[in-house]
Amino acid sequence: MVSGRPRISIVIPAYNESSGLHELHRRLASVIDGMSVSAEFVYVNDGSHDDTLQVMRAIRSRDPRVCLVDLSRNFGKEIAMTAGLDHARGEAVILIDADLQDPPELIPKLCLRWSEGYDVVYATRVDRNGESWLKKHTASLFYRAMERVGTTAIPRDTGDYRLLSRRAVDAMTQLRERHRFMKGLFSWIGYRQTSVHYVRDARFAGESKWNYWRLWNFAIEGFTSFTAAPLKISTYIGIGTAIVAFTYGLIIISRTLLYGREVPGYASLIVVILFIGGIQLVALGLLGEYVSRTFNEVKQRPLYFVQHYLPADSSESVDELQRPQEQHLKRVGD
Repeated sequence: MVSGRPRISIVIPAYNESSGLHELHRRLASVIDGMSVSAEFVYVNDGSHDDTLQVMRAIRSRDPRVCLVDLSRNFGKEIAMTAGLDHARGEAVILIDADLQDPPELIPKLCLRWSEGYDVVYATRVDRNGESWLKKHTASLFYRAMERVGTTAIPRDTGDYRLLSRRAVDAMTQLRERHRFMKGLFSWIGYRQTSVHYVRDARFAGESKWNYWRLWNFAIEGFTSFTAAPLKISTYIGIGTAIVAFTYGLIIISRTLLYGREVPGYASLIVVILFIGGIQLVALGLLGEYVSRTFNEVKQRPLYFVQHYLPADSSESVDELQRPQEQHLKRVGD
Protein backbone atom coordinates (compact mmCIF):
# COMPACT_ATOMS: atom_id res chain seq x y z
CA MET A 1 0.00 0.00 0.00
CA VAL A 2 1.21 3.51 -0.87
CA SER A 3 -0.48 6.44 0.92
CA GLY A 4 -3.46 4.22 1.71
CA ARG A 5 -3.82 3.16 -1.93
CA PRO A 6 -3.47 -0.32 -3.40
CA ARG A 7 -0.46 -0.67 -5.64
CA ILE A 8 -2.54 -1.72 -8.66
CA SER A 9 -6.18 -1.28 -9.66
CA ILE A 10 -7.59 -3.40 -12.46
CA VAL A 11 -10.67 -1.93 -14.16
CA ILE A 12 -12.99 -4.37 -15.95
CA PRO A 13 -16.01 -2.85 -17.75
CA ALA A 14 -18.61 -5.48 -18.66
CA TYR A 15 -21.87 -5.58 -20.58
CA ASN A 16 -23.61 -8.98 -20.74
CA GLU A 17 -20.37 -10.87 -20.06
CA SER A 18 -21.53 -13.22 -17.29
CA SER A 19 -20.32 -16.39 -19.03
CA GLY A 20 -16.64 -15.47 -18.86
CA LEU A 21 -16.28 -13.46 -15.65
CA HIS A 22 -15.42 -16.35 -13.32
CA GLU A 23 -12.58 -17.49 -15.58
CA LEU A 24 -11.40 -13.90 -16.06
CA HIS A 25 -11.19 -13.30 -12.32
CA ARG A 26 -9.45 -16.61 -11.73
CA ARG A 27 -6.70 -15.67 -14.18
CA LEU A 28 -6.47 -12.08 -12.94
CA ALA A 29 -6.20 -13.18 -9.30
CA SER A 30 -3.59 -15.79 -10.20
CA VAL A 31 -1.43 -13.18 -11.93
CA ILE A 32 -1.75 -10.64 -9.09
CA ASP A 33 -1.09 -13.26 -6.40
CA GLY A 34 2.03 -14.30 -8.26
CA MET A 35 3.25 -10.70 -8.30
CA SER A 36 2.70 -10.32 -4.52
CA VAL A 37 1.36 -6.77 -4.77
CA SER A 38 -1.64 -5.11 -3.15
CA ALA A 39 -4.43 -4.76 -5.66
CA GLU A 40 -8.12 -4.11 -6.18
CA PHE A 41 -10.40 -5.31 -8.98
CA VAL A 42 -12.89 -2.66 -10.11
CA TYR A 43 -15.77 -4.35 -11.94
CA VAL A 44 -18.11 -1.96 -13.77
CA ASN A 45 -21.52 -3.33 -14.72
CA ASP A 46 -22.63 -1.26 -17.71
CA GLY A 47 -26.38 -1.88 -17.39
CA SER A 48 -26.20 -5.57 -18.34
CA HIS A 49 -29.45 -7.42 -19.11
CA ASP A 50 -28.17 -10.89 -18.19
CA ASP A 51 -26.88 -12.05 -14.78
CA THR A 52 -23.56 -10.18 -15.05
CA LEU A 53 -24.29 -8.20 -11.88
CA GLN A 54 -25.09 -11.36 -9.91
CA VAL A 55 -21.87 -12.99 -11.09
CA MET A 56 -19.90 -9.91 -10.04
CA ARG A 57 -21.51 -10.05 -6.60
CA ALA A 58 -20.61 -13.73 -6.32
CA ILE A 59 -16.99 -12.98 -7.22
CA ARG A 60 -16.91 -10.17 -4.68
CA SER A 61 -18.26 -12.44 -1.95
CA ARG A 62 -15.20 -14.67 -2.43
CA ASP A 63 -12.58 -11.97 -2.95
CA PRO A 64 -12.68 -8.85 -0.71
CA ARG A 65 -10.36 -7.03 -3.12
CA VAL A 66 -13.25 -6.64 -5.58
CA CYS A 67 -14.91 -3.23 -5.95
CA LEU A 68 -18.27 -3.21 -7.75
CA VAL A 69 -19.65 -0.21 -9.66
CA ASP A 70 -23.17 -0.77 -10.95
CA LEU A 71 -24.24 1.91 -13.45
CA SER A 72 -27.89 2.95 -13.55
CA ARG A 73 -28.21 1.91 -17.23
CA ASN A 74 -26.12 1.04 -20.26
CA PHE A 75 -23.95 4.07 -21.06
CA GLY A 76 -21.50 2.38 -23.45
CA LYS A 77 -18.00 1.04 -23.03
CA GLU A 78 -16.23 4.40 -23.17
CA ILE A 79 -18.32 5.78 -20.31
CA ALA A 80 -18.00 2.52 -18.35
CA MET A 81 -14.21 2.76 -18.58
CA THR A 82 -14.42 6.34 -17.36
CA ALA A 83 -16.50 5.24 -14.38
CA GLY A 84 -13.88 2.62 -13.58
CA LEU A 85 -11.08 5.17 -13.71
CA ASP A 86 -13.08 7.49 -11.44
CA HIS A 87 -13.36 4.76 -8.82
CA ALA A 88 -9.89 3.20 -9.12
CA ARG A 89 -7.60 4.05 -6.19
CA GLY A 90 -4.36 2.35 -7.25
CA GLU A 91 -0.97 3.90 -7.90
CA ALA A 92 -1.30 2.29 -11.33
CA VAL A 93 -4.54 1.40 -13.10
CA ILE A 94 -4.89 -1.33 -15.71
CA LEU A 95 -7.82 -1.40 -18.13
CA ILE A 96 -8.79 -4.81 -19.53
CA ASP A 97 -11.83 -6.12 -21.40
CA ALA A 98 -14.03 -8.80 -19.86
CA ASP A 99 -13.99 -11.12 -22.88
CA LEU A 100 -10.49 -12.58 -22.20
CA GLN A 101 -9.22 -11.63 -25.64
CA ASP A 102 -6.56 -9.61 -23.81
CA PRO A 103 -4.51 -12.07 -21.71
CA PRO A 104 -4.14 -11.12 -18.02
CA GLU A 105 -0.73 -12.82 -18.06
CA LEU A 106 0.61 -9.71 -19.85
CA ILE A 107 0.11 -7.58 -16.73
CA PRO A 108 3.62 -8.21 -15.25
CA LYS A 109 5.17 -6.86 -18.48
CA LEU A 110 2.99 -3.77 -18.32
CA CYS A 111 4.04 -3.19 -14.71
CA LEU A 112 7.69 -3.72 -15.59
CA ARG A 113 7.61 -0.89 -18.14
CA TRP A 114 5.75 1.27 -15.60
CA SER A 115 8.54 0.67 -13.09
CA GLU A 116 10.95 2.01 -15.72
CA GLY A 117 9.24 5.40 -15.54
CA TYR A 118 6.51 5.24 -18.19
CA ASP A 119 3.12 6.73 -17.38
CA VAL A 120 1.15 4.91 -20.09
CA VAL A 121 2.00 1.39 -21.22
CA TYR A 122 -0.32 0.21 -23.99
CA ALA A 123 -0.61 -3.30 -25.40
CA THR A 124 -0.18 -3.46 -29.19
CA ARG A 125 -1.66 -6.41 -31.05
CA VAL A 126 0.65 -8.23 -33.47
CA ASP A 127 -2.09 -10.70 -34.39
CA ARG A 128 -5.83 -11.04 -33.71
CA ASN A 129 -7.03 -14.62 -33.38
CA GLY A 130 -10.66 -15.49 -33.91
CA GLU A 131 -11.47 -12.40 -35.98
CA SER A 132 -12.47 -12.25 -39.62
CA TRP A 133 -10.24 -10.98 -42.42
CA LEU A 134 -12.62 -8.07 -42.99
CA LYS A 135 -12.59 -6.96 -39.36
CA LYS A 136 -8.79 -7.12 -39.16
CA HIS A 137 -8.26 -5.10 -42.31
CA THR A 138 -10.92 -2.49 -41.63
CA ALA A 139 -9.42 -1.96 -38.16
CA SER A 140 -5.97 -1.59 -39.70
CA LEU A 141 -7.34 0.89 -42.25
CA PHE A 142 -9.00 2.92 -39.49
CA TYR A 143 -5.81 3.30 -37.45
CA ARG A 144 -3.80 4.32 -40.50
CA ALA A 145 -6.44 6.82 -41.61
CA MET A 146 -6.48 8.36 -38.12
CA GLU A 147 -2.70 8.56 -38.26
CA ARG A 148 -2.85 10.59 -41.47
CA VAL A 149 -5.69 13.01 -40.73
CA GLY A 150 -5.80 13.15 -36.94
CA THR A 151 -4.24 15.87 -34.83
CA THR A 152 -3.30 13.39 -32.08
CA ALA A 153 -1.05 10.42 -32.84
CA ILE A 154 -2.92 7.21 -31.92
CA PRO A 155 -0.81 4.02 -31.76
CA ARG A 156 -1.60 1.52 -34.48
CA ASP A 157 -3.36 -1.76 -33.70
CA THR A 158 -3.84 -0.81 -30.07
CA GLY A 159 -7.04 -1.25 -28.08
CA ASP A 160 -7.96 -0.22 -24.55
CA TYR A 161 -5.73 -2.77 -22.78
CA ARG A 162 -3.12 -0.62 -21.05
CA LEU A 163 -1.62 0.59 -17.79
CA LEU A 164 -1.83 4.18 -16.59
CA SER A 165 0.13 5.74 -13.77
CA ARG A 166 -1.70 7.67 -11.07
CA ARG A 167 -0.92 11.05 -12.63
CA ALA A 168 -2.13 9.77 -16.01
CA VAL A 169 -5.37 8.60 -14.39
CA ASP A 170 -5.78 11.95 -12.64
CA ALA A 171 -5.34 13.66 -16.01
CA MET A 172 -7.93 11.39 -17.63
CA THR A 173 -10.51 12.05 -14.92
CA GLN A 174 -10.32 15.77 -15.71
CA LEU A 175 -11.54 15.15 -19.26
CA ARG A 176 -15.34 15.12 -18.98
CA GLU A 177 -16.39 15.44 -22.62
CA ARG A 178 -19.55 13.51 -23.52
CA HIS A 179 -18.45 12.06 -26.85
CA ARG A 180 -15.48 10.03 -25.68
CA PHE A 181 -12.97 8.30 -27.90
CA MET A 182 -10.76 6.85 -25.17
CA LYS A 183 -7.94 5.68 -27.42
CA GLY A 184 -7.47 9.25 -28.55
CA LEU A 185 -7.75 10.67 -25.02
CA PHE A 186 -5.10 8.27 -23.75
CA SER A 187 -2.69 9.68 -26.33
CA TRP A 188 -3.83 13.29 -25.95
CA ILE A 189 -2.80 13.55 -22.27
CA GLY A 190 0.83 13.00 -23.25
CA TYR A 191 3.41 11.89 -20.65
CA ARG A 192 5.88 9.11 -21.34
CA GLN A 193 4.26 6.28 -23.27
CA THR A 194 5.51 2.96 -24.59
CA SER A 195 4.11 -0.31 -25.92
CA VAL A 196 4.19 -4.03 -25.16
CA HIS A 197 3.40 -6.44 -28.00
CA TYR A 198 1.13 -9.47 -27.70
CA VAL A 199 -1.12 -11.83 -29.66
CA ARG A 200 -4.80 -11.24 -29.03
CA ASP A 201 -6.81 -14.36 -28.24
CA ALA A 202 -10.27 -15.33 -29.45
CA ARG A 203 -13.21 -14.67 -27.13
CA PHE A 204 -13.46 -17.10 -24.22
CA ALA A 205 -17.28 -17.18 -24.28
CA GLY A 206 -20.26 -15.34 -25.70
CA GLU A 207 -20.42 -13.10 -28.75
CA SER A 208 -18.89 -9.74 -29.48
CA LYS A 209 -21.13 -6.73 -28.91
CA TRP A 210 -19.30 -4.87 -31.68
CA ASN A 211 -21.03 -5.53 -34.99
CA TYR A 212 -19.97 -3.71 -38.12
CA TRP A 213 -22.61 -0.99 -37.70
CA ARG A 214 -21.37 -0.16 -34.19
CA LEU A 215 -17.77 -0.25 -35.40
CA TRP A 216 -18.65 2.17 -38.21
CA ASN A 217 -20.25 4.59 -35.74
CA PHE A 218 -17.25 4.18 -33.44
CA ALA A 219 -14.93 5.11 -36.31
CA ILE A 220 -17.01 8.24 -37.00
CA GLU A 221 -16.73 9.08 -33.29
CA GLY A 222 -12.96 8.83 -33.52
CA PHE A 223 -12.67 11.01 -36.60
CA THR A 224 -15.00 13.72 -35.35
CA SER A 225 -13.46 13.76 -31.86
CA PHE A 226 -9.87 14.35 -32.90
CA THR A 227 -9.85 15.99 -36.29
CA ALA A 228 -11.77 18.51 -38.39
CA ALA A 229 -10.34 16.93 -41.55
CA PRO A 230 -13.74 15.67 -42.82
CA LEU A 231 -15.03 19.25 -42.88
CA LYS A 232 -11.92 20.43 -44.71
CA ILE A 233 -12.15 17.58 -47.20
CA SER A 234 -15.80 18.38 -47.94
CA THR A 235 -14.79 22.01 -48.52
CA TYR A 236 -12.06 20.99 -50.96
CA ILE A 237 -14.45 18.64 -52.78
CA GLY A 238 -16.98 21.46 -53.04
CA ILE A 239 -14.38 23.84 -54.45
CA GLY A 240 -13.15 21.22 -56.91
CA THR A 241 -16.67 20.40 -58.06
CA ALA A 242 -17.45 24.08 -58.53
CA ILE A 243 -14.31 24.56 -60.65
CA VAL A 244 -15.15 21.53 -62.81
CA ALA A 245 -18.75 22.72 -63.26
CA PHE A 246 -17.65 26.26 -64.14
CA THR A 247 -15.07 24.97 -66.63
CA TYR A 248 -17.59 22.63 -68.23
CA GLY A 249 -20.07 25.51 -68.49
CA LEU A 250 -17.50 27.64 -70.32
CA ILE A 251 -16.84 24.77 -72.74
CA ILE A 252 -20.53 24.39 -73.54
CA ILE A 253 -20.97 28.15 -74.06
CA SER A 254 -17.90 28.30 -76.30
CA ARG A 255 -19.07 25.34 -78.42
CA THR A 256 -22.53 26.87 -78.79
CA LEU A 257 -21.14 30.27 -79.87
CA LEU A 258 -18.53 28.83 -82.24
CA TYR A 259 -20.39 25.89 -83.76
CA GLY A 260 -24.00 26.70 -83.05
CA ARG A 261 -24.60 23.39 -81.27
CA GLU A 262 -27.44 23.09 -78.85
CA VAL A 263 -26.81 21.76 -75.39
CA PRO A 264 -27.55 18.01 -75.67
CA GLY A 265 -28.05 15.41 -73.03
CA TYR A 266 -30.99 15.40 -70.64
CA ALA A 267 -29.54 12.29 -68.96
CA SER A 268 -26.11 13.84 -68.47
CA LEU A 269 -27.74 16.94 -66.96
CA ILE A 270 -29.63 14.81 -64.41
CA VAL A 271 -26.42 12.93 -63.55
CA VAL A 272 -24.56 16.18 -62.92
CA ILE A 273 -27.39 17.57 -60.78
CA LEU A 274 -27.59 14.40 -58.69
CA PHE A 275 -23.83 14.29 -58.31
CA ILE A 276 -23.61 17.88 -57.06
CA GLY A 277 -26.66 17.37 -54.84
CA GLY A 278 -25.10 14.23 -53.35
CA ILE A 279 -21.91 16.09 -52.51
CA GLN A 280 -23.94 18.83 -50.83
CA LEU A 281 -25.84 16.31 -48.73
CA VAL A 282 -22.62 14.57 -47.65
CA ALA A 283 -21.14 17.92 -46.65
CA LEU A 284 -24.30 18.80 -44.70
CA GLY A 285 -24.16 15.40 -43.00
CA LEU A 286 -20.56 15.96 -41.92
CA LEU A 287 -21.45 19.40 -40.62
CA GLY A 288 -24.41 17.88 -38.77
CA GLU A 289 -22.15 15.36 -37.01
CA TYR A 290 -20.05 18.16 -35.54
CA VAL A 291 -23.08 20.30 -34.69
CA SER A 292 -24.78 17.40 -32.89
CA ARG A 293 -21.66 16.82 -30.80
CA THR A 294 -21.52 20.50 -29.90
CA PHE A 295 -25.20 20.35 -28.94
CA ASN A 296 -24.60 17.38 -26.62
CA GLU A 297 -21.55 18.98 -25.00
CA VAL A 298 -23.22 22.31 -24.17
CA LYS A 299 -26.01 20.53 -22.24
CA GLN A 300 -23.40 19.59 -19.62
CA ARG A 301 -25.16 16.43 -18.48
CA PRO A 302 -23.25 14.11 -16.12
CA LEU A 303 -21.43 11.31 -17.89
CA TYR A 304 -23.17 8.59 -15.88
CA PHE A 305 -25.06 7.73 -12.72
CA VAL A 306 -24.16 4.94 -10.32
CA GLN A 307 -26.95 2.77 -8.97
CA HIS A 308 -24.85 0.88 -6.40
CA TYR A 309 -21.24 1.20 -5.35
CA LEU A 310 -19.58 -1.54 -3.30
CA PRO A 311 -16.04 -0.56 -2.27
CA ALA A 312 -13.36 -3.19 -1.84
CA ASP A 313 -12.88 -4.56 1.68
CA SER A 314 -16.31 -3.31 2.73
CA SER A 315 -19.75 -4.82 3.26
CA GLU A 316 -21.46 -1.45 2.87
CA SER A 317 -23.54 -0.73 -0.23
CA VAL A 318 -23.76 2.89 -1.31
CA ASP A 319 -26.84 3.92 -3.32
CA GLU A 320 -26.14 6.66 -5.84
CA LEU A 321 -29.21 6.81 -8.04
CA GLN A 322 -29.37 10.62 -8.01
CA ARG A 323 -25.76 11.62 -7.46
CA PRO A 324 -23.78 12.84 -10.50
CA GLN A 325 -20.33 11.44 -11.01
CA GLU A 326 -18.58 14.72 -10.18
CA GLN A 327 -19.84 14.54 -6.59
CA HIS A 328 -19.04 10.86 -6.48
CA LEU A 329 -15.50 11.50 -7.67
CA LYS A 330 -15.01 14.01 -4.87
CA ARG A 331 -16.20 11.42 -2.33
CA VAL A 332 -13.83 8.78 -3.68
CA GLY A 333 -10.95 11.29 -3.54
CA ASP A 334 -11.76 12.11 0.06
